[in-house]
Amino acid sequence: MLNKINTPNAPAAIGPYSQAVQVGNMLYSSGQIALDPATGALKGITAAEQTEQVMKNLAAVLEAAGCTFENVVKTTCFLADIGDFAAFNEVYGNYITSAPARSCVAVKALPKGALVEVEVIAVKE
Repeated sequence: MLNKINTPNAPAAIGPYSQAVQVGNMLYSSGQIALDPATGALKGITAAEQTEQVMKNLAAVLEAAGCTFENVVKTTCFLADIGDFAAFNEVYGNYITSAPARSCVAVKALPKGALVEVEVIAVKE
């Protein structure tokens, strides 16, 4: 069974996609950048500030699906500058404490000039 997850507590999709899709007990989120759900504007100018908003957005998507960060089994993280890895990692570690599998890569650019984007895969128990 396919269930599309959308919540007003996270930024609306800026393209033809859902915030997350649940298939059976698996949840696949779209990548979240540091958009403020209320205004749609990018929030924060540093990687750490943006990571804080990204994680809040992901928490809202997870909650809408009946999950928490404890349900996350895999994350994929994108940084506009790998030099921001330590700052990103410090904030990320405040939210993701269950040590899921993770990939973290530097990319040439992210939507809206964002510095950080994160997507998750979670299992609903």
